[in-house]
Amino acid sequence: MKCDEVLKAVFPYLEGEDLTSCMGVCKQWRNLAQDDFFWKCLCAKRWPSICKQPIPLTVTYYKLYQTFYKRKQHQTLLPPRLSFDDLEFFIDIWTEDGFIFSEMVPGPILQSGIKIPPPGACDMLKFHLEGPEYRMKLPVDPRFTVPLSQTVSVSVLVGRKDSNRVACIINRSMFDYIDRTAYRAMANDYLDFSPVYPFVSGIQAWISLLFMEEGNEGAIDVFGIEMDFCDAANSKEEVLWLLDMLDWK
Repeated sequence: MKCDEVLKAVFPYLEGEDLTSCMGVCKQWRNLAQDDFFWKCLCAKRWPSICKQPIPLTVTYYKLYQTFYKRKQHQTLLPPRLSFDDLEFFIDIWTEDGFIFSEMVPGPILQSGIKIPPPGACDMLKFHLEGPEYRMKLPVDPRFTVPLSQTVSVSVLVGRKDSNRVACIINRSMFDYIDRTAYRAMANDYLDFSPVYPFVSGIQAWISLLFMEEGNEGAIDVFGIEMDFCDAANSKEEVLWLLDMLDWK
């Protein structure tokens, strides 16, 4: 089988990024990969209705794919109007027997995070704590123990010292998922945004109890609390803009 025939058999199964990479191998591969049939196959996976037309709406299917399937480029944000110095986070965690954690945490403390993993932390836990994702972390001292036989709930409010207003981040959510590979018990809730932003919705806040394995399968030993909005915000600036858009009362 000739090389051209092999490539023509393989190219229809490639994703767009891979097919684009093939165009940079050599002139022969580029000429083959530019065949609009391959790009029509890709377009058919994403916009099948447009491929039913006798003539593509654009000049070629290649142009159609490259125009509408580009990854979103990271945009530089304007400086946020909020600062962590202006914020206070009110975190309440309770079981059926009562509160096990109830603190006002200044924004700079939550932002500073857990710089040193606790003694005895496994590699997976260290990898999570040192990961590139932007997460706000609070060391818990003294630690507290959470019995897994009980329902554990959490609420988080955030206050603005510059305007004396409050917004809700998490409202009475339960820690209903335990990820023992990353040593986290997680709860989440959807954010409530100001009516000024009517088209912003579906963004979740996540809060996690970070724990160590102490050999007790009936309870977890919590050494830290973590909060993030990684579905939508992965930097300090993005988090501050997201908080600024909440429904402040």
